[in-house]
Order: sequence, then C-alpha cells, then structure tokens
Amino acid sequence: MLAKDLISDAIIPLKTSDSGLIALNWMEEYRVSHLPIVNDSDFLGLISESDIYELGNYEEPIGNHSLGLYKPYVFEDQHVYEVIRQVYEQKLSLIPVLDHQNQYLGTITLNCLVKYFARLAAVDNPGGIIVLEMGIRDYSLSEIARLVEMNDSSILSLYVQTLPDSTRIDVTIKINRMDIGPIIQTFNRYNYIIKASFFEGDHNDVLRDRYDSLMKYLKI
Repeated sequence: MLAKDLISDAIIPLKTSDSGLIALNWMEEYRVSHLPIVNDSDFLGLISESDIYELGNYEEPIGNHSLGLYKPYVFEDQHVYEVIRQVYEQKLSLIPVLDHQNQYLGTITLNCLVKYFARLAAVDNPGGIIVLEMGIRDYSLSEIARLVEMNDSSILSLYVQTLPDSTRIDVTIKINRMDIGPIIQTFNRYNYIIKASFFEGDHNDVLRDRYDSLMKYLKI
C-alpha cells in the first residue's frame, strides 16, 4: 500500500491567516497534536501544540509570528512502511503527503495507520493465534505455511518480532480456523517452540474489544 491510499480528507490544513486559537480548536476536534500549514497548495510545514503555546498571543494570525516550522512529509508513491517509520521516529500525530511537485495532497493520521494495521492483522476475521519462538536462521515462511496447510488451514496474517539483544524471533500467526489444536500438535512434532496460543473465544475477542475501544476513542 502506498501513502496516497491512506490520505484522510478529514483534516483541514491551516492557513497563515488562521489564528493560534483556531489551530488549537481544530487540534482538539481532530484529536491530533500537529496540523499542516498550507497556502494554496504549497506546504509550509507542521505546527504543533507546543509551537502555538509559545506564540503568546493566540488571537493573532500564525503568519504574523516567526515560526521555526519543520517539514516532515512523504511523497504520494512511498510505501506505508516509510510513512510509519517517519511518524514513529518524529513522534507525529499525522504526516503530510506531497506530490513530486511538492504540492500538498493531504495528511495521513495515526487513525489511518491503526485502521490499516487492523486490516493487515485480520482483526475482524475469526481464527486462532499461535506464537512461535525460533532462531533467526531457522525461520522459513514456506515451511511454516506448509505445516499450517497440512491441516487444511491457511495463514490470515503473520508478523515477525526480533527479540531484544538476541538472535531469536517471535513469529505470530493468525490462522483461519478456531480449533488450532491439530496445528499446534503438528508444530510440536516438527520441534517448534510454541510460545503462546490463543483460541477464537478468548484472545480474538480481547483483540476486537481493544480495537473497537481504540476506534471509538479516535472517533472513527
């Protein structure tokens, strides 16, 4: 998925003629701590809550102040992983998207990224979850898929997490069946370490409840 596929039209960018008070009100309404400043379609930079508080006079247009705006952005054809990297590294609540003429197209919010990862992790699909622990050199996606498919099942989602200060990884698999007992037995026969497992009735319900609560909080 590319950045342009995640653009939200819910965020209205600020103009230099808007006041700091307007910016704060919009941040509260959108539940973000940054807003882009755009004149026509020219992206000028991001302003944060702390920037506005430092202005002193909230009634004046923000363009009347000398702003040290920083300009994080992604191009419309960059992959979503680059979006996530920048948002994470720069601690942003949203990131602007530009075309290759540096014209502003819109923003990607944390809300959009949460929804994307919910789809990626197949949160709304019924099934069980198995967490395997193994050495990095032992990881084989084709082998894991083969063992799952031996039990007339399919992998809905899979992600790998490197354990800190270690050459070992956790592989979390979501499978399209609720009874994952036979699959666990297969992994055990092939000497895989089952770190954890969750059946449809427990962990998936918790995941969905947490996801629904987060979406409600974000007003999506």
